[in-house]
Parts: sequence; structure tokens; C-alpha cells
Amino acid sequence: MYLSSHAQTHRGTVRQINEDAFLELPQQGLWVVADGMGGHAAGDVASQLVIDNIQEAIENKLPEQVSTDLLIEILQKCNTQLQQMSEKQFSGKVVGSTVVVLWIKESDYSFLWAGDSRGYLLRNNILQQITKDHSQVNDMVDEGVLKAEEAESHPLANVITRAVGVDVHLDVEVKTGPLLVGDVFLICSDGLNKEVSDSEIERALQSGNIIDAGMALMHASLVRNARDNVTCIIAKNNQRESNVINYDHDATIPVFT
Repeated sequence: MYLSSHAQTHRGTVRQINEDAFLELPQQGLWVVADGMGGHAAGDVASQLVIDNIQEAIENKLPEQVSTDLLIEILQKCNTQLQQMSEKQFSGKVVGSTVVVLWIKESDYSFLWAGDSRGYLLRNNILQQITKDHSQVNDMVDEGVLKAEEAESHPLANVITRAVGVDVHLDVEVKTGPLLVGDVFLICSDGLNKEVSDSEIERALQSGNIIDAGMALMHASLVRNARDNVTCIIAKNNQRESNVINYDHDATIPVFT
């Protein structure tokens, strides 16, 4: 199995700072996007705290030492730290961040997330959104109160129901599945999917070149005057030998303006 990845981030055309943060640890088969909650205190601090904690805990571990339980434990620690930061430094104001983690180990992949940062899988040229937004409008869709096509433009579209640092207990959702040759994964902050439709994401990923796909997605969001910060990581599985795991990644290319 051969994993390649490509990451980008941009503050967008409206926001003054970039409250997104990301992490690539291909040797551990781990990628993370965190989106500091806009409109709250210190969103950029919150997202970077999540990334720093995961990196510190994971980067020197062997792949076999990483587990979903460990990743959840790290996120729970981040949750506690952000709650403490809220009380001590921000007079009780919410200091929070969404998070989505892609973890690949041997023949399986896992997504772990809280909030509305997303995880997608392109398999056999068909795109699936694996994660499910933890948002008020998504709950309304599930309850039959709102149609799915109306959710994106609803006034409550930005209200999320889970995030790191918001509640005393963090409920991390996990989905795991088998890894197949040719699988392409995308994790992103909601700044991407606010501007770029799933069908456009699918076409970009079908190109087969993850750098070209990443640049195309970022360009598409920016030419539409990206209202939010935009971060995306694309990871692809190109299997070479079934009994050998090799990791590589393209140079991380953060884009700042």
C-alpha cells in the first residue's frame, strides 16, 4: 500500500485571520483538519491546540501503537483544556473547534469527527460523504422538518451541535471501513463545501492527481469569494505490494494571503 497526500489552507477572501489548522502524519497514516469556531473567542487558538495535542501524542509512535481509543482520548484531553482556557482566559466564552480525523491502518480506514468538518471517500470514481454533519439543520433533516436541499441555505446552517471545547463531555463519532486500492479521501473544513458542491468535488477527485485536484478545489472556492477559511487534505491509496506498507506525501503547501 502506498499513501500519498496533499494539504492546503487559505484564510478566504472575507476573514481577517485563518482559524483553520491541519496536520499531516503520513508515517502514522493520520491526517487532521480543525476549524476554530467563527464568531467565538480565539478560534485560531482552539484549532491549533487540537492539532498540537494530536501531533505531540502521535508523531513519535509506531503505526501499531495508534488506535481509535487513543485518538478519542487525545480529543477528550483537548476538550478539557479548551474548557479550562475558556474559564481562565476568556471569561467563560466558548473556545471551540470542530475536528475531523482520517486514520488509515493496514487494511482499514477510520474517520473520527465532531462538528461539521467533513470526510469524503471517492471509490470507483463515486463520491461518498462518510461523515455526517453535527449541525442543527442536519438534525432537522433527520427529523423530516427540513429538506436536505434546503439545509445549506437555511438561517441556522452555521449552528453546530458538537465541537471540541463546547461541552464537558465530547462525543466523538467514529466510522470505519475497509481500505481498497485506488481509494481517494478528502477531509475539509466547511469553508470548502460551502462554496463547492459534492458533484464538483467528485469531478476534481476523479482527475487522479491529488495535487491538481487540491488546487482545483481551492481555486473554485476562492473565485467564488470564499466567505470562510478553506482547508482540505486529499490522501490516495496506490497499492504496490499487499504485504508492504510505504508512506509518502507531497510537500505540504499552505497558501496564505
